[in-house]
Amino acid sequence: MRKILGGVRRADERFSMISPGDKIAVGLSGGKDSMLLLYALTLYQKYAKTDYELLAVTVDLGFGNYATDVMQQYTDGLGVPLTIIKTQISDIVFNIRKEKNPCALCAKMRKGALYETAEKLGCNKAAFAHHGDDVVQTLLMSLMYEGRMNTFSPKSYLSRRDITLIRPFVFLRETDIISAVRRLDIPIAKNPCPIDFSTKREQAKEIIRYLGTLNPQAADNMLGAIRNTQTYNLWDKDFDNLT
Repeated sequence: MRKILGGVRRADERFSMISPGDKIAVGLSGGKDSMLLLYALTLYQKYAKTDYELLAVTVDLGFGNYATDVMQQYTDGLGVPLTIIKTQISDIVFNIRKEKNPCALCAKMRKGALYETAEKLGCNKAAFAHHGDDVVQTLLMSLMYEGRMNTFSPKSYLSRRDITLIRPFVFLRETDIISAVRRLDIPIAKNPCPIDFSTKREQAKEIIRYLGTLNPQAADNMLGAIRNTQTYNLWDKDFDNLT
């Protein structure tokens, strides 16, 4: 866990993510990333000697066969209260709206349900387990499908909910997380979504894997380019003012 906690500390210090007195709702999907994040944040309370409160929030999308009992046992063992939100998001996305590309709407509704619950629970912050690979994949998807340079921020304020969203794993790679989860034997609750592993994000992941065969440092370099904003060389708006 030393590397994981080091990554959390680095993100916290760089982006001022966690402050004394914070009440943080951790989005717990049951996947490896979020399960490890919750554990890491329980340890970081002692490591950083920062007094903050943790809650776990799980959004049940309504697919059925969602192993929320695994998450309940896990959070009970950590001494973190878990709130499970029952929704019909799957029915809305797949049956009522019949979305051809359902992931975007599903993610928007899932986040909305989590933020609403966090607000009701009196949380001033929410934490997601997105890591460095997610950052690069999001950038690639934005370039491919939206025609813009964009990825999510490590920390952002949601004015409508008066909640700050933090992502303490942004400096960590997925391989770091997989290694820690295996060593610690952290339980995983399988994602019941029928299109899991067949999404645009999975396609982006495959492209980055291929780039890694050409240059093993490709993903690290891309993540470094995102972090080091002072080194970029793009067509800024000021370019239009040149004659």
